[in-house]
Amino acid sequence: MAEVLATMVVGPLVSMVKEKASSHLLDRYKVMEGMEEQHKLLKRKLPAVLDVITDAEEQAAKNREGAKAWLEELRTVAYKANDVLDEFKYKALRRKAKAEGHYKEFGMDVIKLFPSHNRFVFRHRMANKLRMILQEIDVLIAEMNTFRFEFKPQPPMSMKWRRTDPNMPDNYVNIASDSRAKEKKEIVDALLGRGQCGSHSPSYSRNGWDGQDHISAACLQGLRHSEALRGSDLVKEAKKNGYQMTGGSTMEMFKSAVSGKKYLLVLDDVWNREASKWDKLRSYLHHGAHGSSVLTTTCDEEIARFMGTIEAHKIKHLEQSYIEKIIEKEAFSVQAQKPDDQLLSMVGDVAKRCSGSPLAATALGSVLRTKNTVQEWEAVLNRSTICDDENGILPVLKLSYNCLPPHMRQCFAFCAMFPKDHEIDVEMLIRLWMANSLIPEQKRVCPEDIGKQICNELTQRSFFQEVQQDKFYRQITCKIHDLMHDVAQDSMGKECAAIDTKLSQSEDFPYSARHLFLSVDIEENVLNASIEKGSPAIQTLICDRSKIADVQKLSKYLRPVRALKTWQGRFLKPKYLHHLRYLDLSRSNIVALPEDITILYHLQTLNLSYCARLQQLPKAMKYMTALRHLYTHGCPKLTSMPPNLGHLTSLQTLTCFVLGTGSSCSNMEALKNMDLGGQLELRKLENATGADATAAKLWDKKRLEELTLRWSDDNDKEAHKEVLEGLRPHDGLKALRMYCCSSSGIPTWMLELQGMVELELEDCQNLKKLPALWQLPSLQFLHLSNLQNLHCLFSGGAPSKFQKLKMMSLKNMPNFEIWWDRNEVQGEEQILFPEVENLRIVLCKKLLALPKASVIKKSSGRDGVECRSPFPALKGMCLSGLDKFHRWEAVQGSLGEQTSLKTLLVEECKSLKSIAFGEQQDTTGLETSSSLIAAGSSSSSNEDESTVSTAVVLKPVSSSSASSNHCFFPCLEFLEIYDCGGLSGEVPSLEQLNVWSCESLESLPNGPHQVYSSLRVLSIIHCPGIKQLLSSLQQCLGHLEKKNLDPHLLQEQVELDSKPESMSDGASTSVVPKQSSSTGSNHCFFPCLQSLEIWSCGGLKTLKIGQCGSLVSVSGEVPSLEKLEIKWCDGLTEVANLPPSIKTLNIAYCGSLVSLSGEVPSLEELNVWSCPSLESLPNGPAHQAYSSLRVLSITQCPGIKQLPPSLQQRLDHLEEKTLDPHLLQGRIAALMSKLECFRLRSED
Repeated sequence: MAEVLATMVVGPLVSMVKEKASSHLLDRYKVMEGMEEQHKLLKRKLPAVLDVITDAEEQAAKNREGAKAWLEELRTVAYKANDVLDEFKYKALRRKAKAEGHYKEFGMDVIKLFPSHNRFVFRHRMANKLRMILQEIDVLIAEMNTFRFEFKPQPPMSMKWRRTDPNMPDNYVNIASDSRAKEKKEIVDALLGRGQCGSHSPSYSRNGWDGQDHISAACLQGLRHSEALRGSDLVKEAKKNGYQMTGGSTMEMFKSAVSGKKYLLVLDDVWNREASKWDKLRSYLHHGAHGSSVLTTTCDEEIARFMGTIEAHKIKHLEQSYIEKIIEKEAFSVQAQKPDDQLLSMVGDVAKRCSGSPLAATALGSVLRTKNTVQEWEAVLNRSTICDDENGILPVLKLSYNCLPPHMRQCFAFCAMFPKDHEIDVEMLIRLWMANSLIPEQKRVCPEDIGKQICNELTQRSFFQEVQQDKFYRQITCKIHDLMHDVAQDSMGKECAAIDTKLSQSEDFPYSARHLFLSVDIEENVLNASIEKGSPAIQTLICDRSKIADVQKLSKYLRPVRALKTWQGRFLKPKYLHHLRYLDLSRSNIVALPEDITILYHLQTLNLSYCARLQQLPKAMKYMTALRHLYTHGCPKLTSMPPNLGHLTSLQTLTCFVLGTGSSCSNMEALKNMDLGGQLELRKLENATGADATAAKLWDKKRLEELTLRWSDDNDKEAHKEVLEGLRPHDGLKALRMYCCSSSGIPTWMLELQGMVELELEDCQNLKKLPALWQLPSLQFLHLSNLQNLHCLFSGGAPSKFQKLKMMSLKNMPNFEIWWDRNEVQGEEQILFPEVENLRIVLCKKLLALPKASVIKKSSGRDGVECRSPFPALKGMCLSGLDKFHRWEAVQGSLGEQTSLKTLLVEECKSLKSIAFGEQQDTTGLETSSSLIAAGSSSSSNEDESTVSTAVVLKPVSSSSASSNHCFFPCLEFLEIYDCGGLSGEVPSLEQLNVWSCESLESLPNGPHQVYSSLRVLSIIHCPGIKQLLSSLQQCLGHLEKKNLDPHLLQEQVELDSKPESMSDGASTSVVPKQSSSTGSNHCFFPCLQSLEIWSCGGLKTLKIGQCGSLVSVSGEVPSLEKLEIKWCDGLTEVANLPPSIKTLNIAYCGSLVSLSGEVPSLEELNVWSCPSLESLPNGPAHQAYSSLRVLSITQCPGIKQLPPSLQQRLDHLEEKTLDPHLLQGRIAALMSKLECFRLRSED
């Protein structure tokens, strides 16, 4: 579709070239000396070309081949002109840096690395390039006049409404009705229950509408932006429904039609963003009777915001079952006989490609209608795109795409370089847009802010989906719907490419791509072929977890590259990368950046995050004045920042500043004039003084959101306190983290941070008291760890409630005993933690109880019920290593009803006798209260306590109603039980149940089938008291995703036949030997088993075999097996026919095992431990065997004399490996220079 490609690429590209041609740097540093006339001509001709681009695009859209070819040629010339002007600008920046003394600071050895720029040679070379570009532009202008392109201004945004068909074929009515039944009910409830337009505007009414009392305006679409919401259409619909009207003008007639009458107006598929026109229509709608409503559908969140008066209802993607029905209706509608079973079985795969879109399902189904063989269906499924001219999806989706302004279209289409379903880092995406000059410049507006606006706009318009936000509601990742990805790919043509599968030959390489995403290794022969073919200049190269065979060689051919991500940073040659604006070397193994990297004067973004070996930055970084974003976090060996870093006044992101000592590094005063935003970590603060801290002026950095203050092990209390006071940030800071601060108190400014969302304090050994943290109204996340001297958690007055606190984590605080420094609570009915959803308390050995809560009266159908609940919104709780914790709160009582609790873990709480959750206040003590979980009671050193067994009751004990059907934990989803004596209750929402080492446990909750209706994962290990599973649990076994049971519990289920119930589709099954609690000996479930063969278990994915002493061989055919684990099988000699599907293979402690065989192209992880007799591993063709392997561990296996050739070839590509020393055979020296992680183990 050349018309979209031209509209997207050429217009903005030519505009960018025009802006660069007018740059003041070119004149200031006289880099175009001798070419002044050509420069003037270029600045004069580019606007003339821009004037007619809109008309050229419109003619190309009418399939005028000459116009298409003209636009393609214009795009090629624009790219050339962009590169030439970039060279001129680089020359200007180089002269500026040289005038400021850049080269004088280096010795001759470094200067030799710099590019040679003889002024006369440069002028001659660039004059020739500029002359050729002007000649090509002259040809284009001549053709432009021949084609008679006319001047047409480019509209900022198309307001054309989409024309859609409201009618639906009869055979889809039932599917549509069923698929949206729930959402229809929700919408109708809203119409009948809540107002839409306020007290004086049309509103939802509880009364119905009859045929004479409504307007059905479901077809109000297809209107141009100048005629949107035409009054004539409204009047026409009103007349259809019998409304009487008077008046002269159209809108006066409409006003008279609705005056005093109740109506429902439906505006379907609205795309017009002109709020003023909606306001004008609303002024007429106000005259309707109370109970009138307006129902609007749109794909644009901005329209929903200004048109709606209640929260918008978001329609979800259609469930796959309904997508399959649509496909079946379309694909098999013309067949006279019953559809082929094989084709029917493929419908599910087709449905997955549709991603919940009924439009795609209808279109693909119609394509498959004429395909009658499996091969034809597979051909459709194997297409890289499902949007094409054959099925008609693309033109429909382009209606949405064409509504975007030109600069937004090119930003979205750029995303075609990412693979489908790729999780895109939003911040990186904006930086890439900037590097490729896709974001238009605006005076006094940062391009980063414009980029965020574009992302928000694309999200609101549903181009970006599955947007993930962090705890501060910032967009961090997003995905693109497969269908919209097809639109972007179609728009970019061959300019964008993603390689995520290994190339079989050099011909598969996308030679014409300008923006390339690699997630596989590129071999040298493919690289050489690409270079020989003279592929167009790559502007964006993202190597995501991939390696290029010869990066040093490639550097010479990356001259035009604007954005580069690679972990092979030490091979780069900066003198070839003048145009580079984005460089991502994160997670690479570089120790230091080369000094000549400072000649990258265009560089805007430098990402060095998580470079674990990085020790220093280039000394002359002060000359990289275009640098805006420097990521240095996660570099533990970085010792200091380079001198004069304060010269980088354009810097907006500096994630980590390391304070060094001496004059050869920058101190915190360098931060003074930087307008930093996002996150900032200050490390080695023991090297700072109070004056340094004050000089940084953190309070003046209003865009700063997260501040981390980190000291090393140092115990100078007063110095730390002085520095801490000087580092006062602005009041709107969202997160504060402090580590290893030796100050005995909290800074005075902490309670001034009224916008703070997260607070973390760790290893502050001298801290004895916390301030009144409840006075921080925005605080949601509180993490306290390793505060050795903290006795009382909250002090500073009578405790009040935390308004927004959602998560509280308390870890390793050995002296923490009480929550408050006083007992009284403000307000008799005060709930201290009304919003806390997650509570984690670990290794607080002196803590006796949870905080006190006031009595709260409940009115949920049980009058007079009172309960204590300091955490009424609790969803997850972990209590671990609390030696003295023995009751729930500071006074005797129960925790109260936990209707929202989903996850509960209690372990190593040796003093806890029961976990009481009472529905009513009970003054007789914990023994009569209901209880939930306990751990470690039998391991207590106290003789009396060691005899106490802990009971778990999941239903409230009520003295007044013993037979109550009230469910006490209706939302509990995850439950772990350790060393427990009894368990009963009702848990209808329980999804995961793990019961381990509860030797006295005899019963599990029983009841109707619904008691385990939500269970997905079940684990019951070393529980000999449970003789058999109750009927309600047995009924669920066949539907579980994963189960791990004691062997004696599988007697009714485990059978080695075709698809037994215990090995149903998608299940993971383990057979673990039962342990005798009395003797401690191991009881083997198959004591005489010598051979194990498994056949036709199509759904089995995980198989674990352990302690089967007589087992000699394992074989069979399990086509779906992904994980195999065999341990402690001393008699096993052979494991044969490993299936190609296997991904993880763990073999350990099998002393007689000699051979492993099979094809393993999908194997990702191979671990073989303590198998001294093992001699052979699977082998096969080099390009197939072990091609997916990432992790390899072979230890204490002396029988393996050498690795198979196919495995040896894979060694350099592994993420992690652990090998016996004898397997290295002289490769140690070579490997050590390449490996990031390497461990040696001796055989003994």
